[in-house]
Amino acid sequence: MTTRTLEITVGIFVAAGIAALVMLAMTVSNLASYGNGDGYEITAHFDNIGGLKVRAPVSASGVRVGKVSNIEYDSQSYEAVVTLSIEQKFDKFPVDTAASILTSGLLGEQYIGLEPGAEDDYLKPGDKLEITQSALVLEQIIGQFLYSMADDKKE
Repeated sequence: MTTRTLEITVGIFVAAGIAALVMLAMTVSNLASYGNGDGYEITAHFDNIGGLKVRAPVSASGVRVGKVSNIEYDSQSYEAVVTLSIEQKFDKFPVDTAASILTSGLLGEQYIGLEPGAEDDYLKPGDKLEITQSALVLEQIIGQFLYSMADDKKE
């Protein structure tokens, strides 16, 4: 094998490695899932969103149906307002659909899980989800456990 052929082979191998790293980085950061932008937006109010981020997945029954497009703070109600961008092909969510902030995977990525209700009317663009469950905060759970243990020892 000549030196020139060896250099070309190594160059192709390095380029393929860089392309693989770029694809991995896009997958991990959810940049590969921008979609085509068509869909509709709905909002949900949460007391605590934990580590939820923009572009986090929105799923129903384990199937990705959209993404978080915006997170704001409502100073009137003292809640986080999360805007969900749902893909147009998933336009049959009942108006009593519930939204929960859940955690997946080893890295603890947070996402929003939708649990469809039983109403006959469907969500329309701009609607607000009335039933929400905030993220579980580990520190609060541990604090409640320790507080209850202290109360048990007093009695």
